[in-house]
Amino acid sequence: MSLYGALLTGVSGLDANSRALSVTSSNISNVNTIGYKTSRADFSTFLATSGSAKDISPASVQVSSSQRVTEQGLLTSTGNSTDMAISGSGFFIVTDNPANPASMLYTRAGSFSPDATGRLKNSAGLYLEGWQLQSDGSMPVNRNSLDLINLGSLNGTAQASESMTLRANLQASATAVSPYTPGDMNAGIVTPQFEQTVNVYDSQGTARPMQLSFVKSSADTWEYEISYQGSNLADIGGASGNPVAMGTLQFNADGSLLSPPSITMNIPWATTTGLLPQSIDISFGTVGQSNGVSQFDAPSALTAANVDGAPYGALTSVSVDRDGYVTALFDNGIEKRVFKVALATFTNANELTPMAGNAYQLTDSSGVATILEPRTGGAGAIASSSLEASTVDLAKEFSDLITTQRAYSAATRIVTTADQMLQELMQIKQ
Repeated sequence: MSLYGALLTGVSGLDANSRALSVTSSNISNVNTIGYKTSRADFSTFLATSGSAKDISPASVQVSSSQRVTEQGLLTSTGNSTDMAISGSGFFIVTDNPANPASMLYTRAGSFSPDATGRLKNSAGLYLEGWQLQSDGSMPVNRNSLDLINLGSLNGTAQASESMTLRANLQASATAVSPYTPGDMNAGIVTPQFEQTVNVYDSQGTARPMQLSFVKSSADTWEYEISYQGSNLADIGGASGNPVAMGTLQFNADGSLLSPPSITMNIPWATTTGLLPQSIDISFGTVGQSNGVSQFDAPSALTAANVDGAPYGALTSVSVDRDGYVTALFDNGIEKRVFKVALATFTNANELTPMAGNAYQLTDSSGVATILEPRTGGAGAIASSSLEASTVDLAKEFSDLITTQRAYSAATRIVTTADQMLQELMQIKQ
């Protein structure tokens, strides 16, 4: 190897170690960056091939940087419901252009919070993408189409009643009323022996009073009618639409329910209300038991009427579960799934190209992104109210800093020594 070869080899050492110092500096600078993956300086020889194995060829050095993207960072709790971390190999799907969600980037930095319009974005300004769920909380048919997760699109909500469970007692010693024709209590022909009003909710959150009326028609047999206490029912056959439900309850000799265990009440709201017809399942209890409506010799009374549904309620907060469901919480007690976070996996995630904002872009070497639901296909689970810490090990980085400095100093000695030898060579003719 010539003196010039030795000089250039020393220069390559200076260049490689200065680049390694840059990698170490980046790691140390990003020790507190959420979701940051530590980088590594990989040194390799850069050898000029000779014709003979005995020839001395200058072995300069080159360095490349690689990032350990697949390394899992420590999850830390934050208390912020929209902060998210991934326990697994998936990546959040984000975009830097909210007008074009198809321009996707990928990140592990889950420090998301709503912007002025309610769209979730992280501290780097990247907007989170996922699936907007259907009204019943189910996944959309087309799972390849992602939307921005926008909390600003959530308004208040109400829930129509769909079920009612009754717990009551009808006095066994009551005198049977005869004759009785269905509808007589609503028409005022027969006076109910027991009645109680229960509120149900329509689809707009309005409380609607429904009167439950009972009369004993024979031994162990009671007739019931349910009538709406208002004037918002559609006329049916020229009648007012009341009663909306009626029938017969039968009991066993021990006071337990014989039949029926349940009925469906159909409420024909008038078109002027803007409401659709409403069906409510009413449970009278379990046949052969007294856990619902019973008949004992005690005063008739309604113990409980458990009705679902709720009046209008405003949005109070959101939560994210480990499956990625974004659930809206309203002040009327309703919890409604509205979005689901999407995750992406790659065949070789370590070959993703780093971008500004601690995000990544796919490459030919990384493979295409596979879009998955959390907890499927190795994508990992979502840890809500948590963030993934940087994977930088400060102790190791400071050790690397020392070794890089020493290697750089040693390379300068090569350059200095080669320079001195060249000077000696130049003085031969003097």
